[in-house]
Amino acid sequence: MKALVLAGGSGTRLRPFSYSMPKQLIPIANTPVLVHVLRNLRELGVTEAGVIVGNRGPEISAVLGDGAEFGMRVTYIPQDAPRGLAHTVAITRDFLCDDDFVMYLGDNMLPDGVVDMRGGIHRPSAGGQVVVYKVPDPRSFGVAELGPQGEVLRLVEKPRDPRSDMALVGVYFFTAAIHDAVAAIEPSARGELEITDAIQWLVSSGADVRASQYDGYWKDTGNVEDVLECNRHLLDGLGARMDGTVDAASVLTGEVVIEPGAKVVRSRIMGAAIIGAGTVVQDSHVGPHASIGRRCTVTDSRVENSIALDEASVTGVRGLRNSLIGRSASVGGTGQENERYRLVVGDHTRVEVAA
Repeated sequence: MKALVLAGGSGTRLRPFSYSMPKQLIPIANTPVLVHVLRNLRELGVTEAGVIVGNRGPEISAVLGDGAEFGMRVTYIPQDAPRGLAHTVAITRDFLCDDDFVMYLGDNMLPDGVVDMRGGIHRPSAGGQVVVYKVPDPRSFGVAELGPQGEVLRLVEKPRDPRSDMALVGVYFFTAAIHDAVAAIEPSARGELEITDAIQWLVSSGADVRASQYDGYWKDTGNVEDVLECNRHLLDGLGARMDGTVDAASVLTGEVVIEPGAKVVRSRIMGAAIIGAGTVVQDSHVGPHASIGRRCTVTDSRVENSIALDEASVTGVRGLRNSLIGRSASVGGTGQENERYRLVVGDHTRVEVAA
């Protein structure tokens, strides 16, 4: 099976980070979202993946490479501008040929995997299989109205008065029939070719489109709050591993990962937490639910429920919580006491706060 991975969006909800990096490379438990995606796809049996990229394609290819690390071959396919999910199917026709494929939005986290979601895509007259998730408020999602056997009857984008609580989660399994659907639809009111319109065309044309309900953990990592929540979830299942060094004056409690080359000196690390390769934590309290990236420094500080990206530094800040610190950013205290801070700091930024 082939895969079509969408990684070309601009990520406006994740600014300022998306100004300087693709949103799909935000690390969750010190691993970029796209790497989590490709690992899921490999478990699904995918051997070829087409990755849709925008103007940040070189940064994405630098992380994913040719796909050999994941046991697959990766082809990068440029999209000149976000023109809708169905547009990505249209521009990858030569790559997809007439093969079945899975379309996977590159900012979606489904850590429990999607192996069981494929369903009977090889049924007679099968047009595809969508993955749905029961949500308390469907008005912000594409919603699938289903029949008694899980057949898709109707798709509605962000309905004001939802008739279903089953939201589309951004994973779709298609047969070659989707190409006829994409060719038949027109751009929506926002000027994009909508995949929901293409699926609705299949349903209206008599194709058998089914839905699989996902019961695992799902998060669209489109904003800071969702990134932090997803990070907490993954850290809680990460386990413990010691590949760095911890001195006798330090204490580790709970599930803590110390990556190679990391050093913990006179500090307390409370799991669930991960300390990235080459990072130095000194005279500090880190965790719970903290991910510290590679080659960071944390000195005389307390950091919890936060993510620090690679080469960030935190010095003299005793109450950093619920924060996302960008690459090579520097957060330092002024010497004045304060109990708590929440910071969203982009790459290469310097911030001083009361300690």
